[in-house]
Amino acid sequence: MSRILVIKLGALGDIVMATPLLAAIARHHANDQLELLTTPAFAPLFAAWPDYRVTSLARTGWHNNLTVLRFLRRARFDRIYDLQANDRTALWCALSGTRERIGNHNRFPYTHHPADAWSGQCHIFERMRAVLASVGITDIADRPHLPCDELARHKVGSWLAAHGLNDKAFVLLHAGASSGRPEKIWPHFGALAQRLLAAGRGVVWLGATPDRARNDELARCGGLNATDAFTLAELAELGRYAACAVTNDSGPMHVLSAAGIPVFGLFGPSDWRRNHALGQAAQVIACVNYEPRFAGARSGDCLASVSVELVWSRLAALGLLVD
Repeated sequence: MSRILVIKLGALGDIVMATPLLAAIARHHANDQLELLTTPAFAPLFAAWPDYRVTSLARTGWHNNLTVLRFLRRARFDRIYDLQANDRTALWCALSGTRERIGNHNRFPYTHHPADAWSGQCHIFERMRAVLASVGITDIADRPHLPCDELARHKVGSWLAAHGLNDKAFVLLHAGASSGRPEKIWPHFGALAQRLLAAGRGVVWLGATPDRARNDELARCGGLNATDAFTLAELAELGRYAACAVTNDSGPMHVLSAAGIPVFGLFGPSDWRRNHALGQAAQVIACVNYEPRFAGARSGDCLASVSVELVWSRLAALGLLVD
């Protein structure tokens, strides 16, 4: 039995997009001992993953780097999959003492990698497919894998029942974005919610603590405020009951893609071709595709020009507003 380590530290969207890769690695190494190295913030996301033993260590600071290196040297792994593949994790691999090191860059310290250099030329998930293909792993799903346990399923079901939400009769809205990126926030969520409510659709506002003030204000105009109500795995479970979700380019956009529902991601200042949620390219609403002055651009400061009517028409085209 070989000892296999997978490194995936963050951020949230990248973690979620890596879950089909983790599942594929687990199938490939069904008879081996698997360990996942991640950060404390994301360790709970893998509580329902029986294939992996999860180790969470902080990644910044010299002391924490030395702690990681001691862990790697003592564990004597036979193979490392570096799904983070930044300078820090490349150094960890180089000093790990592990013979087989799989990563994104066609240079040391990786012994297996795609033939071409990485320059951001495609969606990162497609690149990670190529990374795993370098060691013969090709059976990779196109949707995130975020299982939850029975307790989490019961919690979500009880919450839906308590709030009178019927299956597929409500829409999830995430109006926030990552800290320090206010330009990624679509300014018309309130108007969209009012139109959904007028059409008889329930509205649920999603977010974490940084989104609370915004969601408090939006929920005063209607809808249920579910800020901090669910863990990430529970959020994916909640999504399975919704008709669809409308989000900014954010971590919850990726989490909700695991639910198998349409997730309409609103994109402006980031390149949707490289950042859209898995399986959701057809649902992307990128302002550069509608604003003539940004025609042909990969990104643009034009989110405000995306109208409620445009978003409404995209939902209606999939029959999501029909009982």
